[in-house]
Amino acid sequence: MKPWLAWLLAICAAAPAAASEAWFDRVERALTFSACEDRLRARLTGVLSLEGYAVDTPPPGLVFADGERLFNPRLMLLLQGQWGGRVTGFVQARLDRGFDPGDGPLELRLDEYALLFIPWADRKINVQVGQFATVVGTWVARHDSWDNPFVNAPLPYENLTGINDSAAPATPHPLLEIEPDERYEYNPVIWGPSYASGAAVSGRWGRWEAAAEVKNAGLSSRPESWSVHRRNFSRPAFGARVGFRPDLRWNVGVSAAESAYFLTAAGPTLPAGRSWRDYRETVFGADAGFAWRHLQIWAEVFRARFEVPVFGAVRTTAGYVETKYRFSPQVYGAWRWNRQTFSALALPGLGRRPWGADRNRIDTAVGYRFGPHVELKFQVSAERAAGEPAGTAWHAASQLNVRF
Repeated sequence: MKPWLAWLLAICAAAPAAASEAWFDRVERALTFSACEDRLRARLTGVLSLEGYAVDTPPPGLVFADGERLFNPRLMLLLQGQWGGRVTGFVQARLDRGFDPGDGPLELRLDEYALLFIPWADRKINVQVGQFATVVGTWVARHDSWDNPFVNAPLPYENLTGINDSAAPATPHPLLEIEPDERYEYNPVIWGPSYASGAAVSGRWGRWEAAAEVKNAGLSSRPESWSVHRRNFSRPAFGARVGFRPDLRWNVGVSAAESAYFLTAAGPTLPAGRSWRDYRETVFGADAGFAWRHLQIWAEVFRARFEVPVFGAVRTTAGYVETKYRFSPQVYGAWRWNRQTFSALALPGLGRRPWGADRNRIDTAVGYRFGPHVELKFQVSAERAAGEPAGTAWHAASQLNVRF
């Protein structure tokens, strides 16, 4: 479907939906359940998203499309429950063409599920067990389509690097250049919200907050690795974040994570006597957030180190600054600057070369909320990578969200 047609359908769909708030209220009441004198409460919510992409080739980030046009529908369902005041849980499922935008067939998938416990009456500590988003960084808190001012993720969460978790590089070429037909074989520093399985502990003490997790897969792992049925805890991944809120406007923090990044399938490609468990991804990050009246600003930077067989350690730094300004209760504008750089690698006969192309991207988006249940976004991105003769690549995207 052409993007302009998707946008036209989005606008046509949004108009009657915006005028039907009473209908949404009836749906909300019908999807809310309580029992046991209100000690047990449950609620089913969802978001229907219709996305349209018009991109230069190869597509950016974690968009996997064969052509320059893509229509990507997605239905997200979230069941939340609570027992008493100390036990809560949720299950999130999606019907779409794949975890990341693509042109494959529709599939129903269970993405997240977790139980949350509050062990003590002072409610300062929370324990979470299941399959859920990472505690590292702060973008995850606004990653779903309704809360994200943009259609896509910042560069650290979606830009593919020369790291291939399925096979060790036998020559420098796979590390230095990503083949367009094999883009899904490569990994970013953090794969989106990283819904790996495991447990996390979080808490807040005055102005300080902290969270730590142990998962079955690391930050760069692909969605197929997140389920405990696909990958066990034979080499756990660890992550943590410590934050400080000096006042209601500011939130600053630091993060760290460490994990094995190879899949077990990479074993035959590794040097003799070495295991996939021996090669690690280490990530250090810093973040800051600011909110004042109609203005919100977020920034994150990550320094990642991958241990690569034969070639040694490679490093990359990725970060972004993102702003959102609400002009009215219905209209907002957002702007984001992204940058990623790569360390130099000494190669016989080639001298020292960066193991990836330094990249800059600017995302600009506008959004309109027809009401508390319907939102429409438009986004334009300009992206440029060092050494690429094609110059600046332009990408456009639109997204209609209907929340119930």
